[in-house]
Amino acid sequence: MLLQALTAPERAPDGPRPGTRAVRARRRDRPLARLTSAPALLAGLVVVTLLAAGPFQGIDEAAHGHWARELTPGLRPFLQHVLDPIAGQAVCLPVLLAVAVTLSWRHRTWRPLWCAAAAELAFYGGVGLLKVVLARPAPTTDDADLFDGGLRQLGWSGISFPSGHAAEAVLVYGTAVYLVGRWTTASARTMTTLRLGVGLVALNAVAVSYYLGWHWISDLVGGLLVGGLLLRLLVEADRRGWRPRSRRPAPSRILA
Repeated sequence: MLLQALTAPERAPDGPRPGTRAVRARRRDRPLARLTSAPALLAGLVVVTLLAAGPFQGIDEAAHGHWARELTPGLRPFLQHVLDPIAGQAVCLPVLLAVAVTLSWRHRTWRPLWCAAAAELAFYGGVGLLKVVLARPAPTTDDADLFDGGLRQLGWSGISFPSGHAAEAVLVYGTAVYLVGRWTTASARTMTTLRLGVGLVALNAVAVSYYLGWHWISDLVGGLLVGGLLLRLLVEADRRGWRPRSRRPAPSRILA
């Protein structure tokens, strides 16, 4: 439901009007839309960051463990080399590009490609900037304090907050689903399945990173929030900037 509120495209100006059921569904989803609005997600990110800076550090440290190494050492290669990369750039970026290129070619527009480029720019500019500025060491250093790490001192282990994989799972795959909803006539059932897939990828990224001991819990929560915030901003920017060039039926269908 959260991903539905973030990625559902609006009706195009010359598209068909929603039926009574669709209108009722939108009314039911208004509270959810408010919870996933940019201000709400930003407020949540600020709160989690402040908690990670001090009050939550005891919980982070108490809950951390190299669980895969201690409990299931035989599964570590599978977790590290198969499940964990699903939310990484090597997998999610080709998926997003395949969707964007296909839709751009089919509809003879650069719009989907611009959205894909904006998602990547948002990831490196938003998540990357937060990682560098907050400079939180990874759990391998046994130090959960913000500003104690950094690329120069600890390399990639010095920029743990927020989790990049958690953010990518929501932002990059969420953008791909949004493009499918905007530019195709995919059924509501198909869109629900795709959003469920994004949710499972995000859950996998959080669970695997935590089980491998690569992130503090607040890193992972912060990653989900910043990924959702960037996705919301991208979707809103695309909605406001999109204009049909002709009176032909819009490429997207209504999704409640």
